[in-house]
Amino acid sequence: MYKIYLVGFMGSGKSAVGRRLSYLLKMPYYDMDKEIVKRQKMSIPEIFEQHGEAYFRNLETEFLLNFRKESCIISTGGGVATLDRNIKIMRNNGLVLFLDATFEDIWIRIKNDKNRPIVQRSTKEELQLLFNTRRRSYKKAAHITIRTENRHLRQITEYAGFQVNRLKGE
Repeated sequence: MYKIYLVGFMGSGKSAVGRRLSYLLKMPYYDMDKEIVKRQKMSIPEIFEQHGEAYFRNLETEFLLNFRKESCIISTGGGVATLDRNIKIMRNNGLVLFLDATFEDIWIRIKNDKNRPIVQRSTKEELQLLFNTRRRSYKKAAHITIRTENRHLRQITEYAGFQVNRLKGE
């Protein structure tokens, strides 16, 4: 079993890269947030509202521990790599790719997104601070960091695929 985990701040491109990487590497792709929503039968904002952030973070850890025993690509939620327990699980079970986008690129993508509870309750400045803090965690978690600035999705995906194959010895 070999998993590829995509980590990065919300809006960094994890889902888009995950889908394309799935096609390129011929591996199934899963979006952690979507899988949690399916299992809980409620949206992420509803989970946060009804149960709180700690409950949601525990769902993410449970997902990492118990989700499918097959080789696959998983785009993680933006907060997954902020917990040492999750970093350990991901690093021990596969390859962690950090999609390192600039805050300005991310801000353009997320500022009007109603499905991100943290965006709705935070200012741009607060999100910038969170971005800076989480970025350190992503770097700590990553086997490979991929800068996304001034790169097209195809370039990012091809580079990620090359790195994965290189590490697998292909």
